[in-house]
Amino acid sequence: MKPADERRHFSRVHFATQAQVISVDERLEAQLLDISLQGALVQLPEGAALQAGEPCLLALRLGDITLKMGAEVAHVQDGTAGLQCRTIDLESISHLRRLVEVNVGDPKLLERDLKSLVAL
Repeated sequence: MKPADERRHFSRVHFATQAQVISVDERLEAQLLDISLQGALVQLPEGAALQAGEPCLLALRLGDITLKMGAEVAHVQDGTAGLQCRTIDLESISHLRRLVEVNVGDPKLLERDLKSLVAL
């Protein structure tokens, strides 16, 4: 089995900022560690009770913009949670695309990611 980084189909952008993870049971102030067109990795606050498979909403402020992503918790490990994107509105995906585009620096990688996203 390949390591997780080798299985990824999307370029992850290391981007540290405050984020909220809102589940059915709690609203958590988290730290975004990285993000892609398909999901995100967040550092959870101590005592967070998220479970793999749980639906949630990821919300993060980028200046005067709030990016919102409906997600599912893919894994929780060592105080971090991997969130897999399930839904995202057009405005949020436009801002996320621009964020990834600016930080990846390779338009071919971004095109590959967008084609993979559409194929899902």
